[in-house]
Amino acid sequence: MRESLKERYAKTRDFLNKHIDPSKQILDLGVDSSFSQALRADGYKITNTKGEDLDVDFARYTDSGADVVTSFEVFEHLLAPFNFLRSLKAPELVTSVPLSMWFSKGYWNYEEVWDCHYHEFHKRQFDMLLDRTGWEIVDRMSWPHHAGGKIGFRPFLRRFVDRYYLVYCRRKPGYEIPPPLSPSAQ
Repeated sequence: MRESLKERYAKTRDFLNKHIDPSKQILDLGVDSSFSQALRADGYKITNTKGEDLDVDFARYTDSGADVVTSFEVFEHLLAPFNFLRSLKAPELVTSVPLSMWFSKGYWNYEEVWDCHYHEFHKRQFDMLLDRTGWEIVDRMSWPHHAGGKIGFRPFLRRFVDRYYLVYCRRKPGYEIPPPLSPSAQ
């Protein structure tokens, strides 16, 4: 496993352990992964999504009955993360996104359209998205990308410029989940 991935997993795991009791039911937005399996080994009760297009097919997950929704580097792949975030009925959210870096273009995979970053956020932009969709940020952290021994200007900058942003949120008191759009309004 790459050093940068090990570091991300360790930081995310520590953050999750700090805020989420393992007895809570978690819906993880994303397919089952080595990270999901590691969290299960830690005693977390995790259900994963199945790889659906969450821009189009998110309704089945907005009221999953989960205590917590986790999303690790998923919202940047959605065209409209606003719709999903505002509709979630879980009381807690732990999510991470890649941050926009002024010296490096966003990730784009021309071969697989589903594997593109439609958004790479600035911290305040993601904070505003969460606020506007009814989430109150309780804790956050960010850290740079480990360049893995590569030489050059951009790998050097990546050691100092935050790349990952991780937040723990609770639903704002009194926030009412809006009803789904009617077919005629879409």
